[in-house]
Amino acid sequence: MKDWRKKIEKIPDLPGVYLFYNKGVLMYIGKATSLRNRVKSYLKPKTFRPIEVFIETIDEVQWKVVDSVIESLILEANYIKKLKPKYNIKEKDDKSWNFLVITKDEFPKLKAVRENNLNDKDYKYIFGPYAGIKISQVLKILHNLFYISRCEPNQEKPCFDYQLKRCLGVCKNEIDSKTYTKKVIKPLVSFLKGNKKTLISSLEKEMKKYAKEKNFEEALRIRNQIFSLKKIVDFSLLDKSFIEDQRKETKRVEAYDISNLGSEVMVGGMVALENNHFVDYKKFKIKKVKTQSDTDCLKEVIERRFNHSEWQFPDLLLIDGGRSQINAVKKALKYDIPILGIAKGEKRNKDELIYSTMGDWIEKNKNMLLRLRDEVHRFSINYQRNLKRKSFLNNN
Repeated sequence: MKDWRKKIEKIPDLPGVYLFYNKGVLMYIGKATSLRNRVKSYLKPKTFRPIEVFIETIDEVQWKVVDSVIESLILEANYIKKLKPKYNIKEKDDKSWNFLVITKDEFPKLKAVRENNLNDKDYKYIFGPYAGIKISQVLKILHNLFYISRCEPNQEKPCFDYQLKRCLGVCKNEIDSKTYTKKVIKPLVSFLKGNKKTLISSLEKEMKKYAKEKNFEEALRIRNQIFSLKKIVDFSLLDKSFIEDQRKETKRVEAYDISNLGSEVMVGGMVALENNHFVDYKKFKIKKVKTQSDTDCLKEVIERRFNHSEWQFPDLLLIDGGRSQINAVKKALKYDIPILGIAKGEKRNKDELIYSTMGDWIEKNKNMLLRLRDEVHRFSINYQRNLKRKSFLNNN
């Protein structure tokens, strides 16, 4: 019997799926935010789940890395549906799993359906099964990525998604069913089949075509969609049972970012990370700083944050910046909390980690910390843009 345990340290600390084998037969498939930590957790089983009871019979482990949690659950579901591993089927018997369906409407909708309510004849496409996730969060992420209509044609007023530029105009009759299927449903189906790379390549060709035709609005929409697909942020979609199943050493990391449009709209954002999951989002509209200064804005945000003694205390602060930003935080901080800076460098193409303590933990979790940096940056920019949009609407 092979000792799969010797391979654990070679497994990457990234999202993906892992596959357990016995004598060449696939026994179980699971998903993980950190493949290494998840597989390592089987060394000391915590429950009496069938796969944990029979873990000693496993002689081989393989894995496949993906870019995001939502892709790991899609890949897991596609593998389970195709390969029917023994212990996945056993666990499935005890619960009604979620499926994603695409309706047969003129402008098809995306819905979540429990297995016991599933009728193959009612839907154009069926994807799943999915377990250990917040299905409502999955729907939210997919709606935002693919502009899926939640409205109906011939509405008196445009839907809320249309106002946010997340609907292609079904409610205002600006798109016909055939075009909607091409622009929305076809890319969605490709993604749910696990073909993200092919989808992005196809979208890039579409973007260039629209740009060549001088349809810059559509080219920009597709460019933004490509960016979102490459930078999917989705750790909030895992449910409590899955998070607890992967529990490891708990550290709370709070990441901070400043976003400004000159001195006109200046904001700060905070996103917290616990157990590899984004758990808190806080917005700060800059009040005291009147001129454009990221370091002064950062000092204000840190001072205001630590006026909230009722908020959970962090183990580490992550700052999007270098020495000057770290020094600004130190001046504003009244507590002895380690600080990590992530500097991009003059050409904005580096991810230099700057820290004085917690080095081993930081290096081990570098990929997750970079994801956290990207998430707080996205969150801050969206907040700033929304304020700018409201200001523009109020003045016109």
